[in-house]
Amino acid sequence: MSWSRALLTALAVCALLLAGSAGCGSGDAQGQKGDRVSPSPVGKVLDDTDEQGRHYREVGTKGAPEVGIEVEPDAADDSWDVRLTVHDFRFSPAAVKPVAVAGRGTARLLVDGRTVARLRIPEYRLAGDLVQHGTHHVTARLYADDGTVWAVHGKPVESTADITASAVQATPDGSKTPRSASTPGSK
Repeated sequence: MSWSRALLTALAVCALLLAGSAGCGSGDAQGQKGDRVSPSPVGKVLDDTDEQGRHYREVGTKGAPEVGIEVEPDAADDSWDVRLTVHDFRFSPAAVKPVAVAGRGTARLLVDGRTVARLRIPEYRLAGDLVQHGTHHVTARLYADDGTVWAVHGKPVESTADITASAVQATPDGSKTPRSASTPGSK
């Protein structure tokens, strides 16, 4: 009887090993298909970088994200209202994984090449103290969630508006109005 116990034990071990390895393999395949972002890369990461050292992520012209920017002075105070228009792009929520997904991410707002805000919505109020007297370049640049810069033909996807801020002057009724002008952005 000892040989039959040994045979049964050996068969049981083999059955468990086969069932265990088959179960692991099928579970992995199900997890990859259902709840993860495709592992295929989006675009091509280039050697070129922005001012902060973030690499460009090159995508084709067809379906590439686009951004436009409009900056207007706020009559109530010395701030500026910034509005972005985007095409083939959607803003990511704060808790998203740092993975590049086509047409998704954040925008960074730069004044004279210096980042002043990271945007997850298309509106922003730019404080007047960030825009001193004179002419300035306000740029909106699109980034993937992994921190790379969306790019087309080796150029970052961005739009810039030139604004000119002049001194605040008092009106006859005692209120202050900024004497400012802005020009629409270009890509």
